[in-house]
Amino acid sequence: MAEITAALVKELREKTGAGMMDCKKALNEVQGDIEKAIDWLRTKGLSAASKKAGRVAAEGLVGVAANGTSGAAIEVNAETDFVGRNEQFQKFVTAASKLALENGGDLAKVAAAPFPGTGRDVQGELTNLIATIGENMSLRRAASLSVSDGVVVAYTHNAVAPDLGKIGVLVALESTGDKAKLAALGKQFAMHVAATNPQSLTVAELDPTVIERERAVLAEKAGQSGKTGDIIAKMVEGGLRKFHQEVVLLEQAFVMDGKTKISKVVEDAAKQVGAPVRLAGYLRFALGEGIEKKAEDFAAEVAAQLKK
Repeated sequence: MAEITAALVKELREKTGAGMMDCKKALNEVQGDIEKAIDWLRTKGLSAASKKAGRVAAEGLVGVAANGTSGAAIEVNAETDFVGRNEQFQKFVTAASKLALENGGDLAKVAAAPFPGTGRDVQGELTNLIATIGENMSLRRAASLSVSDGVVVAYTHNAVAPDLGKIGVLVALESTGDKAKLAALGKQFAMHVAATNPQSLTVAELDPTVIERERAVLAEKAGQSGKTGDIIAKMVEGGLRKFHQEVVLLEQAFVMDGKTKISKVVEDAAKQVGAPVRLAGYLRFALGEGIEKKAEDFAAEVAAQLKK
C-alpha cells in the first residue's frame, strides 16, 4: 500500500476543498493516486464544496456556550439566512460553540478538533455540510472569556434556537459573591451590550484613532462658533465626555433604567451579591459585521445562466 503522507493529504485538500479526514480516506481508497482521489471525492459529493468557496457568505449563525467561569462564542457563516433555520446547520454551530469553549476560543484548534460522531474534524464536517446543503460556509471567528472567580454569562439576541442567533454576547463578572445573583446581573448586562454595541469596556481601552477622529470633528464644529480658544477647548472636552457615554460600556447609561451608569450599577451590585463585583470583560459578535455583501443583480444572473 502506498504511503499516505501529510503533504499528499494537504495537496488533495487544496485541490478539492474537502476535509482532512475525507482526503486521507480518499487517498487510502485509491492507494495514493491523487487524480483518482479527486474523482473519489467527487463521487461522494465532497469536492463540490471548493466550487462554492468564492461565494460571499455573510449569513449564518452566532453560537455561544458558557460553563461557570468561562464562555466562548463562534460565528459560522453561510450564503443565505435560510441556512440559519436548517436543523443540520444549527446542530453544527452548537457543537462548534462547545468545542470553542473547550479550546479557549482558538479558531484554528476548533477547526482541527474531532467533530463528535463523524470521524472527521470540524473543518471536514463543515465541508461535508457544504456539499449536503449546497452553500458556501465558513468558520469565521471565535473568542472566549474567563474569570478566576465569578461567572461568564452567554446571551443570544433574537435566538432561533438555544444559544444560537444573529447577535451573541458574553459578559464576565469577577466576584466571590452569590453566583446566581451574579448570573442574573450578567444577563442584564449582556442584553445591554447586545442593544448598545459599545466600542470598549473603559475609556482607557478605547481605540486612540477613534478618539482623535472624534476630537477633530468636535474641534471643527467648535471652531465655527467664533468662541475663544479656551472656550473651544472646553467645548471639545465636554463633547468627548458625551462621546464616551455613548460608546464606552462602563460610561453608558444602563438600558434597564436609562440613567444609571453601568459603572455605578456594578458598584451597587456588591450589596446584592455580598461581595465586590468587577465587570472584567465583554464580547459581542454580530453576524456578518464587517463582511462586504455583494449586491445581487437578478437579471444579470439569469443572463449569465443562459450563456452556459
